[in-house]
This record gives sequence, C-alpha cells and structure tokens, in this order.
Amino acid sequence: GEEIDGDGSLSSRATGEMGFAGEESAARRGHGVALVTGPTGLPDPKGVRTVRVVSAREMLRAAKEAYPEVDAVIATAAVSDYRPARRARGKRKKGEKEISLPLVRNPDILATLGRKKGNRVLIGFALEVRNARANALKKCREKNLDWIVLNGPSSLGAEKMNAAIYREG
Repeated sequence: GEEIDGDGSLSSRATGEMGFAGEESAARRGHGVALVTGPTGLPDPKGVRTVRVVSAREMLRAAKEAYPEVDAVIATAAVSDYRPARRARGKRKKGEKEISLPLVRNPDILATLGRKKGNRVLIGFALEVRNARANALKKCREKNLDWIVLNGPSSLGAEKMNAAIYREG
C-alpha cells in the first residue's frame, strides 16, 4: 500500500495468498526461500525468511538486497504502479468536497531486477483486460522475463484463478 497520510493508503485487493502458498511449497521441497511481501494479514509461511514492507520502494529495496542470493524470482505481488507525490503529515481532515491527489510512478521492481538478470529465472504475472496475450508477451520481453502468467480480471478475489502461461520465443 502507498500511504496518503497517517491513516489512509492506496492499496490492491490482492490477498497475497497465491505467493504465500507458493513460497511455503518451495520451502517444503527443500528450497531456501526469501519472501518479500506487502501488507497482508497472512502469517509468515513456515520455513521461509519473510521480509514485510509497506511501499513499492521498500519492496524494491528488499528485493535488491535478496537478489544476489537467489536463483529464481517469482513475482506475484500486485505492486501499485503509482504513489502519492507527497504524503500528508498526520491524518488528512475532512474539509472541501473534493481534493486533488497528485500521483507519481513507482519503480518497476521486476523490470529493475530483469536488467541484472544473469542466469536467474524470472517469472512475472500480468493482469490484462484488452489485447491480453500481446500485452503480456510485451511485458515478458520488456522486463527480460523467462515466463509470464496472464490473469484475467475475473481472477480478482476468485478462489480459482484462470491463467495462461507464456514464454517469449
């Protein structure tokens, strides 16, 4: 989530369940796992080193710190593309009927990691509505990914996820 003030934030509806389940499964199979997670009420997965962050910039810092030690990255987090340009001090009080909230781009964590990929396997996720396959493959190329999992909007909050997996080339 991206903080607006001391009380409010911009957030995603994603629960983190898919990422947590995958990390715990990998740990059970004997892999060393580092999980960098945004805000969620889920408990730390067993056998997994968990780093909890709040913002995209904190997640990028933690991912870059863990990156030299990993062979693969599975990026399931629904990271906010934007954050408020300025965080208000304290709690923003009600006043005017409307306020303007300028937003700025967050860093693209997976693209940043993809620029220094080396021999690592990078797997990303995309949620697309229009030109889904083409847009997912474009992200796969631009971020230097090995695989991308394409989700449709019907998978938001769904118990069963509809997904297609693509590899460039």
